[in-house]
Amino acid sequence: MTIHYRNEVNALKEKLVALSGQVEDQLQRAVESVRHRDVKIATSVLDSDHTIDLAEVHLEEECLKILALHQPVAHDLRFIVAVLKINNDLERIGDLAVNIAERAIFLAGQVMPGTDYDFSVMAAKTLNMLRESLDALLREDMEIAARVRESDNEVDEDHRNMYQQIKKSIRESPEHVDPLINLLSISRNLERIADHATNIAEDVIYLYTGEIVRHRFASGQISDQ
Repeated sequence: MTIHYRNEVNALKEKLVALSGQVEDQLQRAVESVRHRDVKIATSVLDSDHTIDLAEVHLEEECLKILALHQPVAHDLRFIVAVLKINNDLERIGDLAVNIAERAIFLAGQVMPGTDYDFSVMAAKTLNMLRESLDALLREDMEIAARVRESDNEVDEDHRNMYQQIKKSIRESPEHVDPLINLLSISRNLERIADHATNIAEDVIYLYTGEIVRHRFASGQISDQ
């Protein structure tokens, strides 16, 4: 491929890194808004969502332009396909962060049940999965990508535990059903963000190995063979 093509690919990487930073910051602020019941922080998440949406559209347009002008093959084609998919996952994570922030705004005005619902561990795991999935992309590190896939099981378990805890609280304190349902929604959104981070890690594995692993059990190995 030409130097012009390489420059366009490098620019694409820079835009993807910039978008990932925006999304990570959005998720971090959404989690903080829940922890501190802070409407101002939550509102800032909602206000910044349009910026992420625009960045996602521009990045997709750049990918399609490269496909049309340069018709890449082999690894170069896999890279563009991976960027398109990762771009979509990042935009969805941004949307889920908005959902969390909206729940935080609602909960800020509610009388909460006596039980403490601590999302800090689950949120920390989810944020780390997002960071590591993008780190795997930049470092071309398959071990990091495999570790992200493993971590998804832990977040799934955290969500199941939170579901059981909230279900028990609804039975015991039905008068608090509205805030409890919103707490469950926060847990579900974190679990879905972890799924998207896993998607990114699996796209990284595909990009650098050509191996499709998304329907394989996350065993810590890139290949089951």
